[in-house]
Amino acid sequence: MPRRINDDERLRRLEAVTDATLSRLDVSDLLDELLDRVRDLLDVDTAAILLLDEHARQLVATAAKGLEEEVREGFRVAVGQGFAGRIAATRRPVRLPDVTEGDVVNPLLLEKGIRSLLGVPIVAGADLIGVLHIGSLSRRDFSDDDVALLELVADRAGLAGRIRSAKLEQQAALALQRSLLPARLPEVPGVELAARYVPGHAAGVGGDWYDVFLLPSGWLGVVIGDVSGHGLASAVVMGRIRSALRAYAMICDDPAQALTLLDRKVQHFEAGSLTTALYVMVSPSRDRVVLSSAGHLRPVVAVPGRPAMLADCIVDPPLGVGRHARSRRSSTLALVPGAVLLCYTDGLVERRDQVIDIGLDRLTGTVRAAPAEDVCVTVMADAGVDQPADDVAVLALRRHP
Repeated sequence: MPRRINDDERLRRLEAVTDATLSRLDVSDLLDELLDRVRDLLDVDTAAILLLDEHARQLVATAAKGLEEEVREGFRVAVGQGFAGRIAATRRPVRLPDVTEGDVVNPLLLEKGIRSLLGVPIVAGADLIGVLHIGSLSRRDFSDDDVALLELVADRAGLAGRIRSAKLEQQAALALQRSLLPARLPEVPGVELAARYVPGHAAGVGGDWYDVFLLPSGWLGVVIGDVSGHGLASAVVMGRIRSALRAYAMICDDPAQALTLLDRKVQHFEAGSLTTALYVMVSPSRDRVVLSSAGHLRPVVAVPGRPAMLADCIVDPPLGVGRHARSRRSSTLALVPGAVLLCYTDGLVERRDQVIDIGLDRLTGTVRAAPAEDVCVTVMADAGVDQPADDVAVLALRRHP
């Protein structure tokens, strides 16, 4: 018969799994502590948490007490198969007073001599996070109170599972983004370069990027772009677009042609993503630049002895906009000795409480024909982007005086 518990025991159980000190633990320690407490409270021999791998549609053993081998061996079970898979598929508690070979997929449960099992789904909102189950070496009829307590523990585990997934995604996105942003700008004869990148999202990952590369022809390629959104998805799209543009740059002598090909690629393979990009080609003699903008803000040009101004260039629509890719256009600008070309993303000049023209006017009033590193320092300080609302990327190029 299921055991009945009194009000004092029920309160003790509730306090044990809602203890505020649990929130101070990191994710792995929190899961371990929850499993320890649930084993003690329900007087069972094993407890395990399996989290959902959404892409594989499998449950992965993540934390366990009494079944540590399950985690070490990386046990996986498909949703719908076995005891845990059945719970995940139905999203309902399952009680097994008498475990048989037909009930479980993992032979470890039988090898351990587990006689009875109780499992509940771990959910957060409408999302399935995983499964929490407990086992007893002696036969056990689990009560409704036991189910209610395990569901309460599953709620805490679900929050921890989401935090863990978010951290893993953030780490992956950061690693990807860092691998795509140049660790060090190349030293290029005839010009000096400087750059800055400041993430504007809590995750520290966005879709802004810049790139600099020398082409076999002697031309220098300079790119800055912005993929809408934040997080791993935007970083992945940004990486694909960056790689594609590098490939097109190798076969195109005109930045507009390269962006036309990139537009076709984005419309076909990255449908739904909004991307702006500015591709600048600096001549081998460094006396002129040819540039093409796909919806990106015009760069600032500063010539010695003159006020800085926005470049006189054509701005075509962003990448992936419209049903058919269109031919894009290039503009040519002179780059006199000592001149500075400043490329940037909208996070530098755009503010929610003002029109963008105010930010652009302020930027052109700040930029001077000075060393590239000094330009970056001055621009970033003047914009006040220590804690930006959006990502900020800045790339300054100066022709040697």
